This record gives sequence, structure tokens and C-alpha cells, in this order.
Amino acid sequence: MKQRVITAVCLLAVLALVVWQIKTPVLVIVVALLSAIASGEIMRCANVQNTAIKIIGIAFSALTPFFASSKVMMPWISMDTWSVVIDFIPNIVFVIALCLVFLLAMLKGYAYTSFEDVAISIFASVIVPYGFSLFIRLRDMYDNMQFGVYLIFFALICALATDTGAQLTGMAFGKHKMSPNISPKKTVEGAVGGLIFSLVLNAIALVLYNKIANVPLDRSMATVLMIACLPISFMGMMGDLSASVLKRNFGIKDFGKIFPGHGGVMDRLDSTLFTLPCTYAVALITRHFF
Repeated sequence: MKQRVITAVCLLAVLALVVWQIKTPVLVIVVALLSAIASGEIMRCANVQNTAIKIIGIAFSALTPFFASSKVMMPWISMDTWSVVIDFIPNIVFVIALCLVFLLAMLKGYAYTSFEDVAISIFASVIVPYGFSLFIRLRDMYDNMQFGVYLIFFALICALATDTGAQLTGMAFGKHKMSPNISPKKTVEGAVGGLIFSLVLNAIALVLYNKIANVPLDRSMATVLMIACLPISFMGMMGDLSASVLKRNFGIKDFGKIFPGHGGVMDRLDSTLFTLPCTYAVALITRHFF
């Protein structure tokens, strides 16, 4: 427990630094680091032995967030300059090239590299960093960057508050197992408590945002986000369960050990890979109406 608390304090300190510099490239640097670590964790747990695939995949994961937005390097590099860089070659070309390189690496190391290794590595090197890149896309998708930052916290609350609320409620009132074959400790009562906890915290965050923001949210947008909170939080729980399935398939307890007492990046942020895309989808749809 002492180790978990110390790690949690350190993580909060890092989070404070990122929040302080969230409008600068510090955010993308942190996201790139998380992407690279998460990619490496998945390939290591899947026992991918092809060194070329692992090195190239981790490098691709680290670079992906830098191409998430034309504003990603501001104020170090202007938006106009960086947009020329990221628009020069479409992202899909890089993804196709990565797949081809992985397949060539499989042919060279066919004795110890299976197609399953390639498929897992593509997932780890493309899907995961693109998911984390949504931190950047959410921040930059509106002219009002304050609202973009709020959406990041909305997605994080839907993920982390649901997990914390479910754990606390389950410990206090849990009786009915939600998914005993995947995660025996999760209960229906805990899930309901997690959803309620997420809704309450997001309501508090919304009130605070409207008090400090230069342009407060209107009632229509606030209503949409509060309605979306429950299904997005539910998807966060599904992300946690999906990660549990992966760990069972790999025969491991945790994806990594980078956070002592907490596990790896994927252990801490698995549910955000579900809440971030859902939040981004809601933001894309609503931006055309509000």
C-alpha cells in the first residue's frame, strides 16, 4: 500500500506538470512516451521475439502523436509550418508502410515470428497510439482550446472515476458478480456505483468549468455531455474488461511494472482507450450543431 501511495503521489505531480503546460508541446511529448511504453508492454506480454518489429513498432508509436494536429508543436513551431509537414504524406501511407515492414520482418525471421505476432504488433503500434493521440485531437479540435482541455478531463473522469467508484462501491455493497469468468472481483453493484460516481464528478467538473472558462458551455451542450457521460463511462468499464481478457490470454497479472504497485501504462489507461474515442465522436457530432 505504501508503494502504491508513493507512486500515486508521483503520478499526480506529473499530471500537475502536464496540466500546467497542457497548451504546449509538453502534452504531446508525454502522450508519445505513454504510447511507446504501452506499445512495448503489449508486444512484450504477447512474447513478440522479433527485435526489428519491436523497435520499429515502438518508434512508430512514439512518433504518431506528433502527427495528430497541426497545432501540436505550438508555440515552438507555427501551425502553418507543421501542417505542411503532417499533410505532406497521408497518415494511411505510413500505416500501410508499417504493415509491409512488419511482414518483411516476419519473412526474415520466420523461424520465430508468426502472423499472430505481426497482427498484435500492428494493434500495439497503430491502434493504441492513435487512441492516445486523441488527447491531442480533443485539445486542438476547437478554436476555444479551453473547451478541448475540458473534453480531455471529461474523458478521463469517465474512465478513472468509473473505475474508482466501481471499486469502492463493490467493496462496500458488491454481491452479484458482473463477469466472474473475466474479472471475478467486479460486481453489478460496483458498476452502478461507478457510473453514478462518474456522473457526479462530471457534473461538478462542468460547474467548475462554467465558472472559470472564458466561454462557458450553453445549456444544450452541457445537457448533451451529461447524457453522454453514462454510456461513455460504461464503455470505460468495457475497456477495463477487455484489458482483463488480454491479460488472461497472455497469462499475466499486469502489462508492466513502470508504476510500482499500479502496473504498467496499459493497466492504468486501458479504459481511456475506450472513453477517448467515444468522447471524440460526441465532440465531432455536436460541433456541427452547437
